Amino acid sequence: MNQIERMKELIDILNKASKAYYAEDREIMSNYEYDALYDELVALEKETNTTLAGSPTVTVGYEAVDELPKERHESPMLSLAKTKEREELRDWLQGKEAMLSWKLDGLTIVLTYSGGKLLKAVTRGNGEVGEVITNNAKTFVNLPLQIPFKGELILRGEAVITYSDFEKINAQIPETEAKYKNPRNLCSGSVRQLNNEITAKRKVRFVAFSLVTCKEIEAMEGQMPDFENSREKQFEFLQKQGFEVVESKIVKEDTILEAIEYFANKIETYDVPSDGLVLAYCDLEYGKSLGRTSKFPRDSIAFKWADEIRETILKEIEWSPSRTGLINPVAIFEPVELEGTTVSRASVHNISIMKGLELGIGDKITVYKANMIIPQIAENLTRSGVKDIPEYCPACGGKTHIQKVNEVEVLTCTNAECQAKKIKAFTLFVSRDALNIDGLSEATLEKFIGKGFIHSFSDMFHLDRYKDEITRMEGFGEKSYRNLMDSIEKARITTLPKLIYGLGITGIGLANAKVICKYYDYDIEAMKKAEKEELSEIDGIGEVLGAAFSDYFKKEENLENLDKLLKELEIEKQPANEANQNLTGLVFVITGSVEHFANRNEIKELIEERGGKVTGSVTSKTSYLINNDITSNSGKNKKAKELEIPIISEEDFLKML
Repeated sequence: MNQIERMKELIDILNKASKAYYAEDREIMSNYEYDALYDELVALEKETNTTLAGSPTVTVGYEAVDELPKERHESPMLSLAKTKEREELRDWLQGKEAMLSWKLDGLTIVLTYSGGKLLKAVTRGNGEVGEVITNNAKTFVNLPLQIPFKGELILRGEAVITYSDFEKINAQIPETEAKYKNPRNLCSGSVRQLNNEITAKRKVRFVAFSLVTCKEIEAMEGQMPDFENSREKQFEFLQKQGFEVVESKIVKEDTILEAIEYFANKIETYDVPSDGLVLAYCDLEYGKSLGRTSKFPRDSIAFKWADEIRETILKEIEWSPSRTGLINPVAIFEPVELEGTTVSRASVHNISIMKGLELGIGDKITVYKANMIIPQIAENLTRSGVKDIPEYCPACGGKTHIQKVNEVEVLTCTNAECQAKKIKAFTLFVSRDALNIDGLSEATLEKFIGKGFIHSFSDMFHLDRYKDEITRMEGFGEKSYRNLMDSIEKARITTLPKLIYGLGITGIGLANAKVICKYYDYDIEAMKKAEKEELSEIDGIGEVLGAAFSDYFKKEENLENLDKLLKELEIEKQPANEANQNLTGLVFVITGSVEHFANRNEIKELIEERGGKVTGSVTSKTSYLINNDITSNSGKNKKAKELEIPIISEEDFLKML
């Protein structure tokens, strides 16, 4: 392949990666790989003195998507020249004073204010044209909608989601496959929304990093701030207007290395995603006089963290089945110290990446942490080649199949009944309202199922067979293992409604399970033989749920699994005080905060124990709405008043009991 052909190939690869990252919020290669290919392209362009159309060295960012209005920027937004060498930053100063600040990893936004009010917000887009997201920007948690300065103000900054908020949002998503990969992807998807209600829930922040334009208008003549030709004064002005401004330090040649070290140490605990630093001259006029290249301004430069790379040996490829049917490769290697922590595994993502690295067991590889956080394989030094892609799924033993998805090769399990695909069922079984096995999170269940430890519910009570393997797993140790075993032992004592709910019968929640158990006087044998006609006559069950319950116990496999499970459990007898059924036939809705109970769920359980039912919305069938704020204008209160349904407080409810 000659140089021009290689350049064409690199342009195609880099543009696909850039489009995936910026426009589609997904990653098809690591930053390390992208930078290496980009640098190779730059070198070839210099060597051949040729730049081809579409080269990422002369284009910037992503194209705006069609769903949002587009607008051309008043002045183009350029990328920055970059370096990973600290000394190169010092040399770049050329004796001048400059400002060193975080290079934040979010979505760049341009804000325009006029008359003291936010006029518009536009994304960076492709540097020339961006997307108008004004309504979304108004929901950013720290953005001033009105400022003291009444002239025209244009500034740039980064929309970001902190790591702590990112983790909280991900924690609310039970499905591993649905969780967001990183704060940048979540932020980009949140900001570029058609519905700003979604943006508001994501706790997006705006951090200013550049003042573009500051003009006075006739009505405010003589009130222009004097920036004294100083970038630092611009930052102080933006802070006075109420903007959160990126953290920075003023540096000279003799202090810049110390300042870089400060940021390098802080990034380990810094809550805002950052992929490097930016250095910009303090003297605004001097910076302006330097002009720009076709792509880069000359008054500033980006510094990307030089990845700490360690050499190690690949010990094995662990194949991890998931609920989507994908079987994902994970590289297990000899432990190494990276950025202050010990790492021994890294996701390889798919077979295409494995083949690109020619990854084989025993290979000498180099590993790093992308953005100093996520372990990745940088290079394979020995490239022995991909071997032993499993022909059978490690979770169920079903046949595997390699298929192409969006031009990427992935390994899938062909068995529709694969346990890994039923991860939701296992997750429900161990949840709080079911068997309540603390320590078996969805992620842990996926690992155990993938290793073949769990095939049915009863297997969870025999995980002690795999003590050695579990204690050696990442995130586990002797203490975690012992805590898990203790939790499993506690789960052996349960109630019949919780067990029935935990089986995951379609449509049968805990409340329905309690009703059915009570109807059959807690006789599991009678419940196994229940016919849908009889079940449908039970108040609150009906024909659909009755059929689902009956059909479940008609399957021999389900009966066998339940019999195995019952041998592991001790079913508590229902306490005698449940005989008081003074709420039978009543339907309640609970809203607002509670005072006499730990939470609304506690009230719900009490109502169901007394024979009542709890629903989520007020309808003509509702008997009472429980709300301590009886005078509230909430939707449920309005609906209850409209339907003439009594609104009662907790104290009123307790009197009813």
